[in-house]
Amino acid sequence: MRVITILGPSHSGKSELATALATLEGNNQPPGKTTDVAQIHTFAFKGEEWGVIDIAGGVENLASAGPALAASDAAVVCVPADDASGVLAAPYLRMVEEAGIPAFLFINKMDQADGRVADIVAALQTYCRHNIILRQIPIREGGRVVGAVDLISERAWQYREGQPSALVAFPDSAHVRERQARGEMLEALADYDDDLLEQLIEDRKPIAEDVYEVATRVLRHNDMIPALLGSALHRNGILRLMKSLRHEAPTVDAAVRRLDDGATAENGVIAVGCAADVVKHLGKTIVLRAMTDDVGTGTQVCGTTLGTLTPLRADGRSLAAGQIGAVVKSDHLDLGFAYDSTGQIGLPDWAQPRPSTFQRIITPLHERDDARLSTALERLAEVDPGLSLAQDDVTGHALVGVQGPLHLRRILAQLATSFGVDVSDAPVPLALRETITRPATIHHRHRKQSGGAGQFADVVLSISPSLRGSGFSFREEIKGGAIPKGYIPAVETGVREALQAGVNGHPVVDVQVVLQDGKHHSVDSSDHAFRTAGKAAVKTALEDAGAVVLHPIMKVAIHVPAVFTGGLVPVVSGMKGQILGFMSHPEAAGWDVFETLLPVAAQDQLSASLASATRGTAWFSSDFDHYEEMRA
Repeated sequence: MRVITILGPSHSGKSELATALATLEGNNQPPGKTTDVAQIHTFAFKGEEWGVIDIAGGVENLASAGPALAASDAAVVCVPADDASGVLAAPYLRMVEEAGIPAFLFINKMDQADGRVADIVAALQTYCRHNIILRQIPIREGGRVVGAVDLISERAWQYREGQPSALVAFPDSAHVRERQARGEMLEALADYDDDLLEQLIEDRKPIAEDVYEVATRVLRHNDMIPALLGSALHRNGILRLMKSLRHEAPTVDAAVRRLDDGATAENGVIAVGCAADVVKHLGKTIVLRAMTDDVGTGTQVCGTTLGTLTPLRADGRSLAAGQIGAVVKSDHLDLGFAYDSTGQIGLPDWAQPRPSTFQRIITPLHERDDARLSTALERLAEVDPGLSLAQDDVTGHALVGVQGPLHLRRILAQLATSFGVDVSDAPVPLALRETITRPATIHHRHRKQSGGAGQFADVVLSISPSLRGSGFSFREEIKGGAIPKGYIPAVETGVREALQAGVNGHPVVDVQVVLQDGKHHSVDSSDHAFRTAGKAAVKTALEDAGAVVLHPIMKVAIHVPAVFTGGLVPVVSGMKGQILGFMSHPEAAGWDVFETLLPVAAQDQLSASLASATRGTAWFSSDFDHYEEMRA
């Protein structure tokens, strides 16, 4: 079985394309497995077994595309026939290039195309380091696309509603354009084949079979991306795409080699998790693609035996290399990994999800669900690589990081439907800090007498601001034994306790405290007394030291298609961000990396603004940089 992943922007017709491919030979069965973000079809074509993984559109779902691509032999990037939407395909083109996986472009909805196909390809080429070669040109009548010419076989095909295209006579109107487009295609292919180059130099017409052989080799070596035309809704161009996949897509051996480039398993990769789900009353289901033969129920995978495995198409209870099956009762398997006999193997960097920068505090609506919520979130994280979990330091509640608002909505729905846990979400409280703006000195005496041994400690402390980011420092300048050395650590402990909550209730940072003088009593002094004195002295000193509130500033790197870079300047400026500059991405064609310093409170706003300003294509990562005084 060969497996293909279909990617593309929302509303590009991916699901229609997957269904059209799966039903070419009359298979009208529903998808073999459906999750929230993927549909998996298995079918036969020309006596061969195939699997198609259809990943839901939207960049928030790209976290699930990594495992699917890792398990696949080739990819199809589905885009609408509109040059203005070329930028929407940028995240998907970037991902397949980073994966190094052979890929086709399918320009869909040709029945709605108004512009030139060459303009569509040019718009896509902006975001692709690989050369995109057009393998077909459209046939038009009255401005409407009614068919296509195959540039290798030089045959013309007329589209038919809901049926395979019909072979027709080569239209006179297409000769000039076909010669030009075919010449461009052959010149591009000749860069990778000396025999073809020699034929072109000698002005000899290459044989179609030889050109197909070169095209197959070029695709499997991932040297170029061929582009085909059609309309999945009307079943136009689907057979041509499927035949190209059949002749040119590599087998499972290529997928194994690609995985070995990223991480080598000591005992050899047995399987890869390509999709997963958690279903009420059924539990966790992992969809596996076998990378070796005889993977089935009871096989030693990831340190223990597999639970019940159901092949999605093959007969029997085990999978041959390349086949797909769904496994239950195997809670030791998580999505986002390959597996050998002893453990999980991390997928290559290109398959890892983007940073989960959209964060929310999740709390159950009913206190009785607190423990169930923790369990449910852990189970969801096992099947969703884009979900990260932590505990908020301030509230102690669950802190989830997701890919965006739509991803969050899906997580909340899964908690309710699959686990019966209703929750509320709230923004993460700001991790504010305080510091001081001027020095202060305080003399504090702690005395307490209530029968028996008393408490006595006398301290003179000075507190002063230090450089931003330097933290806290403490030293003593005691002379003449005014305070015995054994009590000085207790004073520091009291000082640290006082700095945990300043005048405004936030931890105090970037200060230095000096113990200058003091007194002790031979009977009533103790560690407790000096700790209490140190704490009280600092609390009083902070009130006189000009306390100010600090908020965290993040260094944010925004990955954005270059066409949108200029539009980010007013967006970031409106959030009181400091623009550091931008540069072309060194490896992703058509992308910039826009760097800025931004208050952490603006990150949620940045997520929403980026979605609007870049049509949902940009994403960002952020790291703490420094604290800065909060101004009105």
